[in-house]
Amino acid sequence: MRRAIVILVSLSVLAVLVLAVSSLCGSTGCMPVPDVNEMIWQLRAPRVLAAFAVGGLLALAGALMQVLLRNPLADPYVLGLSGGAAAGALMAMLFAIHVGISVQHSAGVGAALGAAATVLLLFGLAHRSLRHLPDTPFAAGHRLILTGVMIASGSGALVTLALSLAPDAQLRGMIFWLLGDLEGSAFLLPAWIVLTAGAVWSILNAKSLNLLSRGESFAQLLGVPVVRLRIMVLCAASLATAAAVTAAGTIGFVGLVVPHAIRLVFSNDQRILLPASVLAGGSFLTIADLLARTAVAPTQLPVGVITALVGVPLFLWLLSRSRA
Repeated sequence: MRRAIVILVSLSVLAVLVLAVSSLCGSTGCMPVPDVNEMIWQLRAPRVLAAFAVGGLLALAGALMQVLLRNPLADPYVLGLSGGAAAGALMAMLFAIHVGISVQHSAGVGAALGAAATVLLLFGLAHRSLRHLPDTPFAAGHRLILTGVMIASGSGALVTLALSLAPDAQLRGMIFWLLGDLEGSAFLLPAWIVLTAGAVWSILNAKSLNLLSRGESFAQLLGVPVVRLRIMVLCAASLATAAAVTAAGTIGFVGLVVPHAIRLVFSNDQRILLPASVLAGGSFLTIADLLARTAVAPTQLPVGVITALVGVPLFLWLLSRSRA
């Protein structure tokens, strides 16, 4: 217990420092504390808070998906949610361009509708496998993964169609959104609400998730309501992913790299892993967004590019130093 407290307190302090530094620094340089002004509160702070919330949501969703599917390669996008949200967002952008309304707000609304439709389709196609215990240890996730792959393929076709039909003047903005766009903060409050609810639920069910990670039959033998828990895990991960994509587009590697990094450095105990993933994921994406804003200032890079460039070598380095 003492070790868990030390880890979580350390990550919380790190998160506060990252939020503070990212709020003070931007494409125009770092501003001293006495110079905190309207630009910070109206422009930088909402973006920094959005980055932290989205990073926490993606890391939490990734950790939950890896428990549910018992697959170390699972990430928040493995079930096609990002593809559905992206297709919805780009189709909404095309509609907004033709009718002359706000493209940025329409992207968020379209992403939310696309993610919701994908979740409903996923549950409709895979509800039988969720309601029955698998015959073999890894059979539970096979149907979900295959269903997600097919949904992602169909969504990818819609994304390609939308990009093909988009006017050249709007094409760059649409691609930028696909790689991660934290510029708008219209969905900041919903993202934080979903993150708070998901983190609280995960912590309260961490002991049951520890048993579930060791196998459905083992967990049921020890009194865990496996069917209900699996459905709740999928709901929590899907909602977290949908909220993250709606707020910031499709940002890769956070949901895959951060939970693995926490396992390699700290622990695989879900009581530590889940809250630590939220804090580390939020800090990681906030730092990545700071680099995206400052690396080639005044030009801003898509934050998804930074997460890949930083996350991949960092993960490979941690993996090379692990004992596994």
